[in-house]
Amino acid sequence: MTGLLVVTAVPAEADAVRAGLANSALPSREVTVAPVGVGPAVAAAATARLLTLAEAAGRPYGAVVSAGIAGGFAGRVAVGGTVLATRSVAADLGAESPDGFIPVDELGMPPELLGGGTAVPADPQLLAALRAALPAATVGAVLTVSTVTGTAASTQALADRYPDAVAEGMEGYGVAVAAAQAGLPFAELRTVSNPIGPRDRGAWRMREAFAALAAAAAALA
Repeated sequence: MTGLLVVTAVPAEADAVRAGLANSALPSREVTVAPVGVGPAVAAAATARLLTLAEAAGRPYGAVVSAGIAGGFAGRVAVGGTVLATRSVAADLGAESPDGFIPVDELGMPPELLGGGTAVPADPQLLAALRAALPAATVGAVLTVSTVTGTAASTQALADRYPDAVAEGMEGYGVAVAAAQAGLPFAELRTVSNPIGPRDRGAWRMREAFAALAAAAAALA
């Protein structure tokens, strides 16, 4: 069995993933689940450390999945829905200008200094396997941001800039770069707790999102 590393931002997400894995009748591989912290920088660093330690111990992982809850773009995915990323995008890495946001890879930065670019595609085989196991999942780009989107204007700007985006989280791109640097397949799995937009805690459906995450996690076994 090939070992899989599943990383989440916080322990509650890791607990949901473990609960889903426990309900899987026929695990096909060994799965390690670890919370690595909030935000792309700490998630990348912690994931890289876990990969390095496993390699040094002679038990390297064969693939990496970033999993957790996320905000979803209204009209593209429903609250409580499951999302599989076609690519994980560093959506706020760049520069502001009078004409709008400029992604950092359009500022003349060499791709090798960006971990390959501002978007890391999901591994085709890993994504295909997850899609087969989760046929109801919405598939599209998942944005990684360091500041959660909280206004109608910024939501619309992101939706316009990334017409294929279905959700936003805070760790996926960082984890994806760590996996890419290690030469490992990567995928991102999210369940939606709230619509992206003006901050309204009354609209959050955390219980539903965690339940959906546990259900989806069975596909990782």
